[in-house]
Amino acid sequence: MNNDAKLGAGATAPDYRSGRAGVSATLVALVKTMRPKQWSKNLVVFAPLLFDVKLFVMPLFLRTLLAFALFCLISSTVYLINDLTDIEKDRLHPKKRTRPLASGELSPAMAIGAAVLFVLVSLPLALWLDGGFSFILFGYLLLNIAYSLYLKNLVIIDVLVIAAGFVLRAAGGVVVIDVERFSPWLYLCLTLGALFIGFGKRRHELLLLEDGAGSHRAILAEYTVPFLDQLIGLVTSTMVVAYSLYTFSAPNLPANHTMMLTIPLVLYGLFRYLYLIHVKKEGGAPDELVFKDRPLFLTGILWVLAVVAVLYLG
Repeated sequence: MNNDAKLGAGATAPDYRSGRAGVSATLVALVKTMRPKQWSKNLVVFAPLLFDVKLFVMPLFLRTLLAFALFCLISSTVYLINDLTDIEKDRLHPKKRTRPLASGELSPAMAIGAAVLFVLVSLPLALWLDGGFSFILFGYLLLNIAYSLYLKNLVIIDVLVIAAGFVLRAAGGVVVIDVERFSPWLYLCLTLGALFIGFGKRRHELLLLEDGAGSHRAILAEYTVPFLDQLIGLVTSTMVVAYSLYTFSAPNLPANHTMMLTIPLVLYGLFRYLYLIHVKKEGGAPDELVFKDRPLFLTGILWVLAVVAVLYLG
């Protein structure tokens, strides 16, 4: 009998005392639960390095790379905790029921042990790297634990917490290199972009689960697709204005205002995502779609290259 059949309505938790997977299978299940695909979100920690025109300063690059690795460890800890708290609800989800904890491939004891180990490794390393960074990383962990246990059940607050996580990543990148030219406008643009991602995820979950959305994630009962579309529209327009203001008003940019040339790429990226969810009905969060949709992915690469050209060659 397959996992889908075993985890149907009224199914009980798997019995881990019998039929345990081998060590290699357990490690594979653990890595899967750590969500390495989601580590791309932690690349935000490189934003201060890029915009402070220090991308090619090797000592600072290595410090940022370590900060990125530590955020990956802590974010994986958060995913483990989240899957442990949502294990029963995930079994009712058409996609999440295949996750290792929900399907029985990974035992809760193994997940708890790994989460504790990751914390014991990452926080001392963060303190060695920079005291301020260790404070930010610990704050990120506490915020996400609070999210998993309670904050995810508060309408709108749940998405604001997701946005705060992105801001903390950027703040972590700021403190490890002692920035000189990172504009406060970028914090605003990053917050709006994170809200865009968060509301996009809620919309996708609502459409995916349809009538069973509330039984899987209680907070989804507080959202409707028209409401989320309004929020996404508001965030999109505000982000365009904020990024445009940044490109020609930030004092640390080239005086010839060439950063304004990147605005069309941002516009196309936002419009492409809206096209995908409204016309193509593909759904999904922007951080996932960007790797699936070639035009969206190429737009992101071109934007990064354009920013590098403006800041480093302008």
